[in-house]
Amino acid sequence: MLSQATRFGSKADEASCRDNGGIVEIRKIIMAKEVTRIRKRERQSISSGVAHVNSTFNNTMITITDAQGNAIAWSSAGAQGFKGSRKSTPFAAQIAAEDCARKAKECGMRSLEVEVCGPGSGRESAIRALQVAGFVITSIRDVTPLPHNGCRPRKKRRV
Repeated sequence: MLSQATRFGSKADEASCRDNGGIVEIRKIIMAKEVTRIRKRERQSISSGVAHVNSTFNNTMITITDAQGNAIAWSSAGAQGFKGSRKSTPFAAQIAAEDCARKAKECGMRSLEVEVCGPGSGRESAIRALQVAGFVITSIRDVTPLPHNGCRPRKKRRV
């Protein structure tokens, strides 16, 4: 009699109906929602990697990757709780680099190549903090993109 499945309000709710000798059985089947699992950082034995230090006028971001470019650990001055103009200080860059170094040490990293990008004030202090954390720094490269007289720069700041 009621052999066809009918749909109720939402897409996830589906009712299947059966006729069992005069008794109608209605059963509600709820489709299982896909659950995203948070992966726990596994202890990998990655001995060397690359530290990308992106230092802007407003913030300093540090990302430590393996040789293929897969991110192992990251941190920034804003992620460490600094707000506003305090994010752009060398001290904030130092704290962010120490946090990133601690996360990378948990993965077994020992030596780093450092790539510095940007004109900010946290460049040197971030490199120094990585060195103090116990990493062997094999090379330091400046990968800041420089224009060959491209776009006109913004006006000089008036203070």
